[in-house]
Amino acid sequence: MKADLLLEGSFDEAIEGVDGVFHTASPVLVPYDTNIQENLIDPCIKGTLNVLNSCKKASSLKRVVLTSSCSSIRYRYDVQQVSPLNESHWSDPNYCKDYNLWYAYAKTIAEQEAWKVAEKSGIDLVVVNPSFVVGPLLAPQPTSTLLLILAVITGRKGEYPNTTVGFVHIDDVVSAHILAMEENNASGRLVCSSSVAHWSEIIEMLKAKCSSQEGDNNPHSMDSSKIIKLGLPPLRTLDQMFDDCIKSFQEKGFL
Repeated sequence: MKADLLLEGSFDEAIEGVDGVFHTASPVLVPYDTNIQENLIDPCIKGTLNVLNSCKKASSLKRVVLTSSCSSIRYRYDVQQVSPLNESHWSDPNYCKDYNLWYAYAKTIAEQEAWKVAEKSGIDLVVVNPSFVVGPLLAPQPTSTLLLILAVITGRKGEYPNTTVGFVHIDDVVSAHILAMEENNASGRLVCSSSVAHWSEIIEMLKAKCSSQEGDNNPHSMDSSKIIKLGLPPLRTLDQMFDDCIKSFQEKGFL
């Protein structure tokens, strides 16, 4: 069965008769795409709305779990004042525009629109907000996240983002989604983030060549207590995340 994220009604047949729907993140494989609106913003926002509109038509549907991102939470001018960040915080679209953070902009608007649809239609929506996902490579080729890590490890990238981000293991993100779908008490947004670190710390940990560049350095911390209280096991550490990531690169011949 084929479906098109940008075609309204495309998911009607696929969703009819199911109990739950996972609308997971789409990989961003091209870091510097020139057509941001068409290739990133539209699929993210319109695609999310099209899936939810199909969900509204499915009488059997009990819950929708949407993969959002901590990018829809942490990009704001007052981030240091309001940290630790939790489910009540939202990224500022104007901040995203000022720093050309188009992925964060798209994820923020898409999630906000999703909540509007859920509220009007009565859909039981639960949103998982993972931070920077690290771990074994699942796709045939590295995503933009893993391409950056691979470039740093191999020394092909002589600079790194001047920013602080949260990190989380892919296995913890998977567990968070299953918990969000199966746990009756799950509701609203669920931050899923382990350690927060500046990229310079990651570079030092990986012992890679690097230099700094100007960027949106916004130190912050993330609060994952809500999803942990629901029963998510202890989140993996930075060492575990990157050990598994590097091992996966080696197994797949990228290193």
